[in-house]
Amino acid sequence: MKFHLFAIGVLSTSILGCSSAEKQAAPIAEQPKHQAMVVTANPHATAAGLEVLRAGGSAVDAAIAIESVLSLVEPQSSGLAGGAFMVHYDNESKSLAVYDGRETAPSGATPDMFMLENGDSMPFIQAKTSGLSTGVPGIVAMLSMAHQDQGTLEWNGLFDYAHKLATDGFEISPRLHGMLERFGKYIPSTPEQGPTDAHEYFFDEAGQPHPTGYVLKNPEYAKTLEIIANNPKDFYQGDIAKQIAAMVQQQPRAGSLTAEDIAAYKPVKRAALCQDYRDTQICGAPPPSSWLAVGMIMGILENGPRPSAAGPDDPKNWAIMAQAQQLAYADRDQFVADPNFVDMPINGMLNKEYLAKRATLISDKATPETYAVGDPWAYNDVPSEETAGIDATRDVHGTTHFVVVDTKGDVVSMTATVESIFGTTRMVGGMFLNNQLTDFSFQHHDKNGNAIVNAVAPNKRPRSSMSPSIVLDKDGAFLLATGSPGGNNIIAYTVKTMVGVFEWGLGPQAAVDLPNMVARGKTVRLEKGLTPDSLISAMQEMGFDVDASRGENSGLSVIMRKPDGSLEGAADKRREGVIGSL
Repeated sequence: MKFHLFAIGVLSTSILGCSSAEKQAAPIAEQPKHQAMVVTANPHATAAGLEVLRAGGSAVDAAIAIESVLSLVEPQSSGLAGGAFMVHYDNESKSLAVYDGRETAPSGATPDMFMLENGDSMPFIQAKTSGLSTGVPGIVAMLSMAHQDQGTLEWNGLFDYAHKLATDGFEISPRLHGMLERFGKYIPSTPEQGPTDAHEYFFDEAGQPHPTGYVLKNPEYAKTLEIIANNPKDFYQGDIAKQIAAMVQQQPRAGSLTAEDIAAYKPVKRAALCQDYRDTQICGAPPPSSWLAVGMIMGILENGPRPSAAGPDDPKNWAIMAQAQQLAYADRDQFVADPNFVDMPINGMLNKEYLAKRATLISDKATPETYAVGDPWAYNDVPSEETAGIDATRDVHGTTHFVVVDTKGDVVSMTATVESIFGTTRMVGGMFLNNQLTDFSFQHHDKNGNAIVNAVAPNKRPRSSMSPSIVLDKDGAFLLATGSPGGNNIIAYTVKTMVGVFEWGLGPQAAVDLPNMVARGKTVRLEKGLTPDSLISAMQEMGFDVDASRGENSGLSVIMRKPDGSLEGAADKRREGVIGSL
């Protein structure tokens, strides 16, 4: 089967066995009803996904191959010792399912584990580069569960591409090298600072990071892949689990994770949450994912002031989106956590009357009302008398996102992470251990004594900003898949794509290319360098507290189905995204 790899701004077409004359004389083939497409943050990952699809694999099969490669070539963002959320669309039944592979806190976790003796929160870097921050990895178990439901190829063959890369080596990409230059100072280089495996992996004898293009091999990761390919349960019940627990329990700041904690992990299959939006349904992962905020924003926009025809050229349209973000972030921060540990007003937060009421707070100028917490409990089917504490969870960036549509029209939208850059910086089996537990609030009560819903607890899943999304049309058919990395900013990045396509009438790539804007709390952050000065000035004139930020580094991956049934992809130019199609 012929295939195309679309790099950003570059089209490379492989047509085998045809002369130029034959190609010119050949009639234009009619587009199939269902193309297959992959969009990831790395060329190797996209190639791995396409290889699986060419062999007749499903979207889930491709996702397994993709993530096993990303764990190797993009270790600063995600890995098999981390976690993920996958939203899956079954084209035949027009049904959605969510696979929750979020990490869990160990049984020995305590509410004050990230607090100092004086009651202050531990500095983030100390918490991150420690054993305290590693949760039980969930992604391997999640992928295994999804494969049992939706896989078509044999599990043990889905790791071949990654295994070859790990054995033969891969060239360090510009982005990976840049991350090492910027953040390598946080990777321990002496035993006093912590385990030095990552430093020995990435740096030369002079202490300099290997340059772009350096061929990096990872035989330990190849061995790990062999174990997982043979039986994914061995990841949780064998030597790897024991090694992870031993590494976590090393000083400094040793954690309590045990091999028994790892063996007890269970992924969860959940029903998708969906929010009506004009003549579509926008769907995503329920808590502990923060997709609720994505659904809220789009519901608020549906009930708020209509955007002008000028789309992104009208500052008032940006102001509307900013205020919708503020309203949703306020509620998300207050109420969303692990559903096994706290009650949440989920139905209230997506209630049409509640969203319409929140939308009335949007005006043509900034107002404190839009970043104040609402009362979704009043619109929930089950009320609550408890007052949730003011959130104290940190804002950090990391993660990866990819989307796949297979030849049957099934779809995967998946976001995966090791949390912050290079996770804890500790390695086992060629993988970086996650620092996912720093996604908990470092404080367990606010200054008024109210319990914070996202506080640490044993066996609890930390709240996640990961918000993989799938949009369906009025007939329940797949329309668009999107998502992004970016910590708490994920919500805003994901929404920007939908607003660009559905509110402002842009194509998916043009929507991805829009400047990023994150409006969480009082401050509205606009992407420095891409945001026109005129927009910044206009937002300031409307009373917004604007911060032109260099840190708005999204990694959006999007696939959209066009009216003729063909697919259009978009990859974020801010990273190394590549679109591939069959």
